[in-house]
Amino acid sequence: MMEPSKVIHVRNVGHEINENDLLQLVQPFGVVVKLVILRAKNQALIQMYDVSTADNVLQYYGTVQPSIRGRNVYMQFSSHQELTAMDPNYLGSKGGEQGVEPNRILLVTIHSLLYPITVEVLHQVFSPYGFVEKIVTFHKLAGFQALIQYQDITAQSGSLFSSSYSISGYHGPVWELGRNIYDGCCQLDIQFSNLNELQVNCNNDRSRDFTNPSLPTEQRGHPSQMGNGTAIAAAFGGVLLPGMSGVNEHSTILLTNLNPEKIDEDKLFNLFSMYGNIVRIKLLRSKPDHALVQMADGNQAELALRFLKGAMLFGKKLELTSSKYPTITPTPDTREFARSNLNRFNNNTMKNYRHCCAPTQISAFPLDSTEDEISTHLAEHGAVVSTKLIEANGKRQALVLFENEEQATEALVCKHGSSIRGSVIRIAFSQMQAI
Repeated sequence: MMEPSKVIHVRNVGHEINENDLLQLVQPFGVVVKLVILRAKNQALIQMYDVSTADNVLQYYGTVQPSIRGRNVYMQFSSHQELTAMDPNYLGSKGGEQGVEPNRILLVTIHSLLYPITVEVLHQVFSPYGFVEKIVTFHKLAGFQALIQYQDITAQSGSLFSSSYSISGYHGPVWELGRNIYDGCCQLDIQFSNLNELQVNCNNDRSRDFTNPSLPTEQRGHPSQMGNGTAIAAAFGGVLLPGMSGVNEHSTILLTNLNPEKIDEDKLFNLFSMYGNIVRIKLLRSKPDHALVQMADGNQAELALRFLKGAMLFGKKLELTSSKYPTITPTPDTREFARSNLNRFNNNTMKNYRHCCAPTQISAFPLDSTEDEISTHLAEHGAVVSTKLIEANGKRQALVLFENEEQATEALVCKHGSSIRGSVIRIAFSQMQAI
């Protein structure tokens, strides 16, 4: 078995596949440092930000067959720990195909996010290097990200990159500046975006058009009026996640490989309500490790499939597929949840979509309790490594770090909607990487 590496080896890369196709496959998981296509061998090498990011890519595509332009590609760790030599087909070089070339829009990923990062903070960081026209922030699998649009490309060539590279001599897709916005956290990784122009519809703490101060503070039109596919895309920076079509009409998911001794409808509701409103759930009595979950629409079903496939729960690796039945027919053994007040997407829909992520080791929930009460309430589901009480948007919240993702998932499915001192707690996976 190949030793883990930051570099991923991709096979069966046909001549119809270009660098952008490969980037779209792996960028949702994290920063891409280098990319080389070996045309003579129909292969490619992709260096991710770190070994953990590369491992996340391979774990996901170990359960989902990666396909580009109708061609299956195959991934594994490379024998190279890093890519050091330049190649004629290197991403962005003159000899290669069209890649992510220098332009006036930067894609910024922020690691070790311990403090809230707003448009104002980003503007303060980036405006010394040129006039910033627009900023858009969003969450993806890589974590908290932002797009920064300057007035022109020359604005970026100052001291922002002088420590490593300049625009004129640049041959690679990313800078690893290693600079922190705050001491010891909020580390910046910067690369060129492949977008030509940012579209900003509202001016608030998540997006801003500094050339048009008259924009409204919130998106015009209710998210349901925009269509949930559009709302989900808007929450993730205007792009649907890999595996999502945005036009799926089948809202029902088939789950297999459940633990029938520990699972029930309420626990499945708590888990799947992270990704949309639940209409009904049915456990298949003839197959105790099978269940059907009907979401409010097909886009929410695709979102749940995207993040939950392969997740561990009660010692079992969840297997999810889109059901051949578009809805669940109500029967006496079907549980109805359409009117549950624990459905998360009745209000603040865009905000909830932005917070969607795969299961993590950290759970977050609003709470008026002590750290000891929190640990005691959740201890039966796993070892609580640490807890932290914070203030966010004027609300008191608790962050809880478990030893692993499975323990955090179990705590969520068992304790979401439970009470501490008479107060109902709502638990969600946190996108923070540490507390």
